[in-house]
Amino acid sequence: MLTMDKLAPHMSTYSIKTIFGGTLLMFLVSIPALAQPTVKVFPAPNLLRDRPMTLITEDSPIPQNSAVRRLSAKEAVDLALEQNLSIQIERLNPLIDDLGVAEAKSAWTPNFTSGLSGFSRDTPANSFLSGGRERVSDDELGANIGVSQLLPWGGASYSASWDSMRSKTTNTFSSFNPVLRTNFHLSFVQPLLRNFKIDSSRHQLLISSKNREVSDVQLRETVVQTIRQVKNAYWDLVYAISFLEVQEQSLDLAKESLKNNKMRVEVGTMAPIDLVEAAVEVARNEESKILAKANIEQAEDQLRSLIFSPNEPELWDLRLIPTDSPILRLSSINLNEAVRNALDKRTDLRQARKNVETLDINISYFKNQVLPQINLEVNYGLAGLGGNRLLRGDGFPGPVIGETRRNFGSVLLDLLKNDFPTWTMGLTVSYPLGTSAAKTGLERIKLQRTQLETQIKNLEFQITTQVRDLARQVNAHVKRIKATQSVRTLAEQRLEAEQKKFEVGISTNFMVFQAQRDLLEARNNEVGTILDYNQSLVDFEAIQETSIGTGSGITIVTPTQNLEQPASELRQILNLNSQEGQRQ
Repeated sequence: MLTMDKLAPHMSTYSIKTIFGGTLLMFLVSIPALAQPTVKVFPAPNLLRDRPMTLITEDSPIPQNSAVRRLSAKEAVDLALEQNLSIQIERLNPLIDDLGVAEAKSAWTPNFTSGLSGFSRDTPANSFLSGGRERVSDDELGANIGVSQLLPWGGASYSASWDSMRSKTTNTFSSFNPVLRTNFHLSFVQPLLRNFKIDSSRHQLLISSKNREVSDVQLRETVVQTIRQVKNAYWDLVYAISFLEVQEQSLDLAKESLKNNKMRVEVGTMAPIDLVEAAVEVARNEESKILAKANIEQAEDQLRSLIFSPNEPELWDLRLIPTDSPILRLSSINLNEAVRNALDKRTDLRQARKNVETLDINISYFKNQVLPQINLEVNYGLAGLGGNRLLRGDGFPGPVIGETRRNFGSVLLDLLKNDFPTWTMGLTVSYPLGTSAAKTGLERIKLQRTQLETQIKNLEFQITTQVRDLARQVNAHVKRIKATQSVRTLAEQRLEAEQKKFEVGISTNFMVFQAQRDLLEARNNEVGTILDYNQSLVDFEAIQETSIGTGSGITIVTPTQNLEQPASELRQILNLNSQEGQRQ
C-alpha cells in the first residue's frame, strides 16, 4: 500500500495546494476534450438460475496441443464405476469369499480311495507246526476300494470299503491253496449331543457365508465413497475454472485501470508516480491468475485419478472440461426420513449388525461344544471265502486226496447272500474334566457381543448426529448464498461509485483497487458458496449410506461381484442393497 509518507519524496513538483486546486477544478468543471475513459465493471456471472448454470462453455479457453474430454457429472461417475482402481480392488473380495464358501462346502465332498498291493514272505520253519520242513512261503495280491463322507446334516459320517485278496502258500496246514478272500465293511457314526446341531464344518460354512455378505456391503461402501469423491472432485474442478474466470475479470479491470491512468498521466491530470500502484495491482492479479491455473491442473489430476485407469491412453495430457454447473435446489429436507434412511442403509452399521450375526453363530457353536460327546457307532461287515479247497485224508494234517474249486464269482455270491455277516453297535462318551476351551471361548464371545451391541447403539447415535449436522450445513449454505449475492451486488455498486468519484478527483487509485479486490473476493465467495452447497448435498446423500469421517470406532470382522461387473450392475447392487436395508 502506498501512503502519503512514501509519496512525499516524489512530490517536489506538486505542492499540496496545487493538488487541492486541481482536484477542486476537476470536480467543478467537466472538459469533454479531456474526458477520462471509465474503468469497465465486468458483470459478475449469474450463478443462480432457474436452470443449471453453464460456467464452462464451448468457448472456454483450452490449452493448445491438448486432447479434450468434455464430461458431465454423471459421465464422470460412470467412468469411475468402470475404471476406478479402488472399486476394482474391492470387487476381488467377493470372489475370494466365494472361494471360501466353496472351501467350506468341500468338507462334505465324498472321499474315494483305492489301492493295489502285493506281498511275498519266506518264513523259516522252527517246528513241525510251522507248516513246512525248512521254510514257509506266502505270496499275496490284494485290491481295495472305499468311500467315506461327512454328511451335511446331524454331524454324521460313514465309510464303506471292499477288499479282495488272492494268496498262495506252501503251508501244509492250509485248507485252501490258492485262497480267495473278499470283505465288505460299512461304518456309521452319529453324534447325539456335541456336533449334532452344529459342528466345525457347518460352523465354518456359516461364517464363510456371512463373510460373503459382508464383502457385498464393503463393495457397496467403496462404490458410495468413490461416487462421493468423484462428485466432489468434479465440483472442485468447476470451482477452479470459475475462480480462474473471476481472476481474469479482475486482471482485465486492473489492466483497464492502468491504461486509464497512463492516459491521465499523458494529459497531465495524474502524477507518474500514481502508475506504480496500478502496475502493482496488475502484477498481483497476474500472479493470482497463475495460481488459479495451477489449481485447475491440480483439480484435474484429482479427478483423473478417480475416473480413469492407468492404462488410459494420454491420461495425463487429457484436459477435462466439465459441462455441468452447480444449481440451487430449494427443496426442503425431510430430516426424519433421512435419519431413518441412514439407520437402514449405513454400510458401517450394516457391517456391525453382520458382526452380531457372526457372533451369534459362534455362540451357537461353542454352546454345542461344551456338551458331552456321545457318539452312536454302528459297524457291519460281510465276508466271502473261496479258491482251491484241499480235501485231506485221515491223520494230521492228512494227505491231500483231492480238491474242490470255488471261483471268485462264488466268493462274491457269499457277500450278496449275506452268508457271513458281522455287526457291532456301541456308544462312546467323552467329557473334559475341568474348564474346557469351549467354555472360556463361549464366555469371551458373549462379552464381545455385549460390547458390540453397545457400540452399535453409540454408532446409531453418531449417525443421527451426523445426518442432522449435515442437514444444518445444507440449510446454512442456502442462507450463505443469499448473503454472498447481496455482498457481491453491493461490491459492484461500491466499485461503480468509487470509479465515479475517482473520475472527478475525490477518490484515489488505492480506493478503486480496494473496491476491485473486494468485488473479486465477493465473486469468489459467491461461486465458492454455491459449490459448497452442492458438495454439502453430495455429502448429505453419502452420509445416509456410508461414513464420510474417520470411522465409527467399531471393530469390523473383515471378510476375506464379479470383476467384469459393469457400471450398470454396480448401480443394481446399490439398489438391491437399498431394498435389503429397507426390509431389515
